[in-house]
Amino acid sequence: MTSFANRSAVGPAGSASGILFEREAHPPNMDGTLDHVMMRVEDLDESLDWYQTHLDYEEKGRWEADTFTNVFLGPADVHEDGALLELTYNHDGRSYTMGDAWGHIAVRVEDVTEAYHGLMDEGVEDYRPPEENPGYAFVKDPDGHEIEIVERDHGARWSIDHTMIRVEDADAALGWWTRKLEYEHTGRWEADTFANYFMKPEGAAEEAMAVELTYNYDGRSYEMGDAWGHLAVRVDDLDEGWAQLMERDAEDYRDPESCGHSYAFTKDQDGHEVEVVTA
Repeated sequence: MTSFANRSAVGPAGSASGILFEREAHPPNMDGTLDHVMMRVEDLDESLDWYQTHLDYEEKGRWEADTFTNVFLGPADVHEDGALLELTYNHDGRSYTMGDAWGHIAVRVEDVTEAYHGLMDEGVEDYRPPEENPGYAFVKDPDGHEIEIVERDHGARWSIDHTMIRVEDADAALGWWTRKLEYEHTGRWEADTFANYFMKPEGAAEEAMAVELTYNYDGRSYEMGDAWGHLAVRVDDLDEGWAQLMERDAEDYRDPESCGHSYAFTKDQDGHEVEVVTA
């Protein structure tokens, strides 16, 4: 299918001459909404108990394979465009390294102080209380994944607000998410030593998860580790969405054919894995 855009160019004498531009139109399949974030856990039962007890998560789906188990969790009333948490448990009992290229997930509450001290009363380890960080706080799950608690007036309680990843080149990272997945800025915070950039697809629901890109000004590099797995984005059609990513020079990491035409994987400019799934 071909679409045509009719534009006018004004000549030296002020007269307008019609110029016809022709360009190929792609089908609208790059939804790009963040579907889930995956982290690896060493004890599935312990992790399930932690998230179900302290964050009131419920099991939304499970996939049992020969060598691993994936469990998808979220609040009972999570928004249809809200993201889930995927816990991956490998049956061989391996352990993981956290690295520092992945930062945290952030969950929504109405009152950070009330929520944090409620978790303390339930026996969650005291990590970064709101008294030290006005407006937010941090806890850790049993494997050491950091969880930020933020105040929001939208979204289900404990639903995922954003996932933070660290990037080595802010311009390259912003360009990747903008060009590859059609994301736009939804907020930024410039500090003395670092900057945070929040990104979502154009027109995303308020309740959708954002990706937070953290850039430290000192030029440090990061270790990916393997305790975090990937972010997953939705497309309407897997093959067409993958073709668009390839046209936009995304990395061909694991194409749909190699994944049984059920999903695919690319990587951002720093090596964070991004899964592509159908809506």
